[in-house]
Amino acid sequence: MDSPDNNGSPVAVKDLRKSFGRQKVLDGIELTIERGSTIAILGRSGTGKSVFLKLLIGLQKADSGSICVTGKEVTEAGRTELNEIRKKVGFLFQQAALYDSLTVEENVGFPISRHSEKSEEERRNRVKKLLASVGMEKDLEKMPADLSGGMRKRVGLARALALDPEILLFDEPTAGLDPVTGSEIANLIAEQGKDRQRTSIVVTHDLRAAKLFAERVVMIHEGRVLVDGTFEDLEKSDDEFVSRYWREATQ
Repeated sequence: MDSPDNNGSPVAVKDLRKSFGRQKVLDGIELTIERGSTIAILGRSGTGKSVFLKLLIGLQKADSGSICVTGKEVTEAGRTELNEIRKKVGFLFQQAALYDSLTVEENVGFPISRHSEKSEEERRNRVKKLLASVGMEKDLEKMPADLSGGMRKRVGLARALALDPEILLFDEPTAGLDPVTGSEIANLIAEQGKDRQRTSIVVTHDLRAAKLFAERVVMIHEGRVLVDGTFEDLEKSDDEFVSRYWREATQ
């Protein structure tokens, strides 16, 4: 079902609520994300950041509220419509979620083979181009078990880009990486942000990395948005939790 009154924004969330038992994870989230923007969603572990991403593409179901993605209402979508929405969204999971039994080339090519009518030659050319864009063009035949954490994230990003999505979702893309590799991944995200037709939403606890790729930051705490603005807004916030978060993240 088409969602009205989304003002053309690729992602629009209204009064979004999600609980697990008695625990309120998201408690009335309101968020509109403009086309071509890259935003960082910050917050402590367990505050619902990753849940928010899963709700956006229907991997989990909201208790109430509206989620409009690419003009479609996710909360009312059936399986077929959800699949169509997901084709327009690339998702880099926290652990990259590569298929262990497939090579790097096969992992990146999987969504192309499944969801497009490209020939085998076109698929291979597309895969090589994607892997070159993330610095992994020499590793086509490697298995996921042979890759470092940073390499897995790079391959995961290439796969997320396979269908040329309108929206990219990143779940803790620098988690578990050393500072140098984390900065490299952050810079790759920044490169994607240069495509002003593509919208990126990055869930992260890594404030330093977020500064490399995001022009907008959303701070979620106890299920609510505390800050939605610039990094300067975050720094100058008089909210006690936000101030403590900023001090500890920038020490």
